[in-house]
Amino acid sequence: MSVKQVFEQSILINASATIVEQCITNLDLMHRWLNPALKCEPVRKWSTDIGGKSRFIIKIPLINPTLYSQVVEREPGLIVWEFEGFFKGRDRWECQPQSSGTLLINRFEFEIPNPLVAWGFNQFAASWTKQDMQAQLRRLKRVAEGVYQQGA
Repeated sequence: MSVKQVFEQSILINASATIVEQCITNLDLMHRWLNPALKCEPVRKWSTDIGGKSRFIIKIPLINPTLYSQVVEREPGLIVWEFEGFFKGRDRWECQPQSSGTLLINRFEFEIPNPLVAWGFNQFAASWTKQDMQAQLRRLKRVAEGVYQQGA
């Protein structure tokens, strides 16, 4: 039986919620902050509207594990991808405007149906994944603040 896990991280970004959201929804900007070991590709045309499909590929030679995702919730400042593959779950990104910028909250909730994969993830990759999520948010902050400064 698989167990739901939740990793949630947040960061305050000195840029408007519109700019932060753009960094999440614009594929070119996304590739500037995604982990270099990850690649996001659209399935057909890139879209962050409800129903938009993509695949996230982990660049591991020979096996390239892939998560297929679909946008299942979308409103201004919020996007939720649901995914399936070796993980099943949701990746939620929410931009909350603040007086000093935007609080970005990323909530990654998932189950790993295969017990062997779940054991391996929990033994070897869970703490790395949490650290990577924090590093990813710091990279996204740099990109968003850079876009903001260019426009200011």
